[in-house]
Amino acid sequence: MAMAMADTQTKETIVFTYGTLKRDFPNYTLIQDLILQNDAAYIGTCITHQSHPLVIGPHGIPFLIKLPGAGHHVNGELYCVSTRGLARLDEFEGTSNGHYERLPIQVTKTENKGEGSDIVLSEAEAYYAHRSFGERLWEKRGRIGLSEYSQNNAKEYVKKEDRDKDVSFLDSIEMLLSKS
Repeated sequence: MAMAMADTQTKETIVFTYGTLKRDFPNYTLIQDLILQNDAAYIGTCITHQSHPLVIGPHGIPFLIKLPGAGHHVNGELYCVSTRGLARLDEFEGTSNGHYERLPIQVTKTENKGEGSDIVLSEAEAYYAHRSFGERLWEKRGRIGLSEYSQNNAKEYVKKEDRDKDVSFLDSIEMLLSKS
């Protein structure tokens, strides 16, 4: 892949980002840091091979939901990430806390080949809304999703350090889901 890592035993994972981790979005600084530490490399833009729901939850947080065939084809970016970088992303996304789940996804990207271009199907991993609330969030949003998390959506995003410290992430999800 595109990374020159010192440890040849390091496994690289292709990660699909669709929200705040994309370039020029609120949490891209984490990706930048991974790139500077040689733990990530940008591959390019892509779109999900199948449609998936993409909705905005509390604090303006985007959630991809594991319901292939529903929603839209979602635009995003691909990064090649080292094992160490993946651990940092998992921590950021709260995979051990039931916030997101990192699961396989197929994406397509266009590769220019001289005079033409080819559509290439790639295997990647994405951070999906945890199964404990993902489908309910899709229902709460009226089964209406986005094809892309935009700069306009990002204006609603509240960084972790600026959120109410007395309300947990999962409690904020449940509060949103319980509103009539």
